[in-house]
Amino acid sequence: MCPRTKEQNELIRLQRREQILDVAARSYFRTGGIFDIREVAREAGLGYGTVYHYYPNRHLLIEDVLESGFERCEQVTAEWVNSSSSIDDRPLLSYCKELLRLWQSDARAFLVYKMAAEHYAGLSKRDQQRAKTKFREELYIPLQLIARREDNSIDHMLAVLVGCCGLYYYAGDTDLDVDRVARLAMQAITKEF
Repeated sequence: MCPRTKEQNELIRLQRREQILDVAARSYFRTGGIFDIREVAREAGLGYGTVYHYYPNRHLLIEDVLESGFERCEQVTAEWVNSSSSIDDRPLLSYCKELLRLWQSDARAFLVYKMAAEHYAGLSKRDQQRAKTKFREELYIPLQLIARREDNSIDHMLAVLVGCCGLYYYAGDTDLDVDRVARLAMQAITKEF
């Protein structure tokens, strides 16, 4: 049996890290954010020492979960900003749907918005401020500019999206009605009933 190459070891390291981050994000919803490294290791099917090697404490783990979630959300927002040019609300509706689809498949991305709705409670003061600033500058302001809204309707739209998707996560439901939830969120913008 041949020893692994550097590239193979790096690939294994990246796969384990992704596995740990996915499990930690799901654990956050299952436990309300109160979980420890042992639980993540058990759920990921990895040894405690392996997970501890990557993340010696829960705070570092949550920090990386959020960072990778931000990256994924920023990518969707950037793609939407670059493709959106219409003045009507249809591009915003498609953005809501795209965001919901991302959240359905990626607990890390949803956690960014869920924790934003809670002002990143549970993080240290320094990390709270950093996360709030990052959310505002990289996700909220681009959405506000493209939506051409300066009032609080974006807050209401995000509240509908986060609330409905949160129910999906906490209930362990596998079928979120993306079209219906996106239309409900649009009602928060247009104020139509």
